[in-house]
Amino acid sequence: MSFSGKIKEELVRTVTLPRHCQLAEMAAIYDFCGKKSEESDEKMVISSENELAVRKFFTLLTKTFNMNTAFKANTKGYDKWGANYHLEITGSDTVDSIRSAIRVTTETMRSCCRRAYIRGAFLAAGSVSDPEKSYHLEIVCQDERQALFLAGLLLSFEIEAKTITRKKYFVLYVKDGTSIVETLNVMGAHVALMDFENTRILKEMRNTVNRKVNCETANIGKTVMAAQRQIDDIRFLMECDSYDELPSSLKEMAELRISYPEATLAELGQMSTPPLGKSGVNHRLRKLSQAARSYGFDVSGS
Repeated sequence: MSFSGKIKEELVRTVTLPRHCQLAEMAAIYDFCGKKSEESDEKMVISSENELAVRKFFTLLTKTFNMNTAFKANTKGYDKWGANYHLEITGSDTVDSIRSAIRVTTETMRSCCRRAYIRGAFLAAGSVSDPEKSYHLEIVCQDERQALFLAGLLLSFEIEAKTITRKKYFVLYVKDGTSIVETLNVMGAHVALMDFENTRILKEMRNTVNRKVNCETANIGKTVMAAQRQIDDIRFLMECDSYDELPSSLKEMAELRISYPEATLAELGQMSTPPLGKSGVNHRLRKLSQAARSYGFDVSGS
């Protein structure tokens, strides 16, 4: 099952007790899955490829209105609404009472109802990418009004979402990992939130380790190349008559570097007489390289 599927499985089992929250979640599912063009004053239709969203509406309907109605799951492909699952509610009095009850605005919604509406919207039209691959949460909206309304609800929880157009739809999305975690928390997907956070922590730890390994590897490479250049300089000097004219301190360092090509500057310093610090060793090796240049050693040909 996909990460989005796990989130929706959790959300469909989340049923808040207050009736006003249940109505807010129903409002979201109706806004995103309601087939208003097929409706009349005596019929209300919820239709979607997403069985969980339709079933959640059915569950909330039975709880809030104590109503028994038919939930149809097609088994022969797509139906005339273009979806596999649909719920029909008939009767003008019943339809009117439901539509009136689930009519919501940001001004009249409580904080708990805003959470419920966001949960219903995600259940109906949302998805989250696998956090192992990328951080991306989106909810596909039918029009700009719907996208702006939902963005306003998220902003009330200090979650900033952006919108883009994709074909004929408006897509609300969040790409920041922390904001996705906050959105999951707002919706009440606490198990998914922990899974997301655990994956994010492990991913960031791996990235940190990889950066350190790459940095250390690069430093080792630079050290090896520098040591090889120093050895080439020293060997050139040793083949010159002028090598014997070098100060004894430089000749000692030259012999140590030739004898211990893999030694660090600190290790070379410990083997010197008297012992030297890294800066002292580096100074003498630089002097040897300068001497090689002065006697005509060609670096580009080394």
